Amino acid sequence: MEIILTESVDGLGEIGEIVNVKPGYARNYLLPKKLAVRADKSNVKQLEHQKRQLERKALKVAKTAEALKTRLEALKCQFELRAGEEGKLFGSVTSADIFAKISEAEIEIDRKKIQLDEPIKTLGEHKVSIKLPASVVAELSVEVVAAE
Repeated sequence: MEIILTESVDGLGEIGEIVNVKPGYARNYLLPKKLAVRADKSNVKQLEHQKRQLERKALKVAKTAEALKTRLEALKCQFELRAGEEGKLFGSVTSADIFAKISEAEIEIDRKKIQLDEPIKTLGEHKVSIKLPASVVAELSVEVVAAE
């Protein structure tokens, strides 16, 4: 019996796959628990339609993520902080500081997407990764200079 999985089932398949199973397994387990639906013509058409919609949506999300990436990579974040003689800062630049600079430029991102393992504590130029939707990663240039 052919069925379309509506949930991922271990050892059987992922959501949206059409699989062939024994009729008893489908009738007694998969269909009552709403883990699958019968693979008749209307359900197969509906599945294909949903796949096309998801592809269009993913393409749209990827386009907006790429546009956001170009805006972020064109942005220069510069911080002016007091520093010691060896280039070490009397403080640090955190992801919250970087988020504030990005917000000043009127770019909206989630603060948790800024990939900063530990705060920046030295002068110079640093690259900070920002995770965007659709597996797009932007490299933001953060420059830390000594205050006079």
